[in-house]
Amino acid sequence: MILALQYLLLLALLALAVPVLVLLTQVLAARYARAVISPASQRRPSVAVLVPAHNEAAGIAEVVNGIRAQLQPGDRLLVVADNCTDATAALARGAGAEVSERFHETQRGKGYALDHGIGRLAAQPPEVLIMVDADCLLGRGALDRIARVCADSGRPVQALYLMHAPESSGPMRRIAEFAWVVKNLVRPLGFHKLGQPCQLMGTGMAFTWEQIRSAELASGHIVEDMKLGVDLAAAGRAPLFCPDAMVYSFFPSSDSGAQTQRTRWEHGHLSVIMSYVPRLLAASFKTGNSALAALALDLCVPPLALLIVMTAVAWSVSALTWLLLAWSWPLALATVLLLSIGASVLLAWSGFARQVLSLGELMAAFGYVARKLPLYFKFVFNRQVEWVRSKRDSE
Repeated sequence: MILALQYLLLLALLALAVPVLVLLTQVLAARYARAVISPASQRRPSVAVLVPAHNEAAGIAEVVNGIRAQLQPGDRLLVVADNCTDATAALARGAGAEVSERFHETQRGKGYALDHGIGRLAAQPPEVLIMVDADCLLGRGALDRIARVCADSGRPVQALYLMHAPESSGPMRRIAEFAWVVKNLVRPLGFHKLGQPCQLMGTGMAFTWEQIRSAELASGHIVEDMKLGVDLAAAGRAPLFCPDAMVYSFFPSSDSGAQTQRTRWEHGHLSVIMSYVPRLLAASFKTGNSALAALALDLCVPPLALLIVMTAVAWSVSALTWLLLAWSWPLALATVLLLSIGASVLLAWSGFARQVLSLGELMAAFGYVARKLPLYFKFVFNRQVEWVRSKRDSE
């Protein structure tokens, strides 16, 4: 019995060591590895920008105007007003976009809207299709950059996607922004510098037409972007990170909107870990495709708050076994993991997020972690499995 308990504890700590060490490797590479510049096509390919929108009347005109400012003659901008009950379609048309309205009682969600839009574009397909969410704004030259990199590499390209806390937000929102910086900037940048692929992030994504026209999009998957990236990697087209092109948005200032958003993202992420990581690892071993293994390792890193909780719990259990059974090796291993996660957080903050929050606010992040515990219990007992749009501040 004692031996079985030792093996069980060892397996648990080794399993936890994988995401902790992957995160530390990504952070160290992002901070200290040599920068990599992705080659870009000399010729600008023809582009269509596809914007799925559901009840986005409050901001759709600004988004359309920002996209149109980066288009060139011959490019297209299509907004799919999906099951809208507001003036999204009219406002998008007024701002100069092509608009297709879609209504369906049961097939609701971003994936269905994207599939509809690609069907509309198929009669005159572009060389590169770019997806931008209806609440996202573009950094300077973002469309041109990811279109050229996509055309040159022949791979899907993911721009840097950042979320900002609204002005006058409290520390919890700024801590959430820091976690987003770690997930969408530090981690993919580290793997990019190591020559590895990234996950798709849902917006600021560029695809060749050949890649996207056959992709399985018409689903209500809770994180359809993450699933699309995994599917493309399995088909030999792993996404490429492009940190010098940026799209950005803002967290909802309302607690209900932020909670809905966090639940969708994190439950979806955990679902993908459970369903796709073993599949990708198996495919990597079978085909010898290292990109699949790298993507599997990246996917196995859970949300930062959850990883911190898991590491803290592992250390506490290991300390208890030391006190009760005098086992020193679990506590030694758990301490190494706890120090590794602490080093990862501090290095990521000092290198990329000093302007987001102060060191004092970072040290107070345990309150943020504690607030997210019910979200993870909900994953076990009442998992969100359908796509739900986040409530906007204007609603």
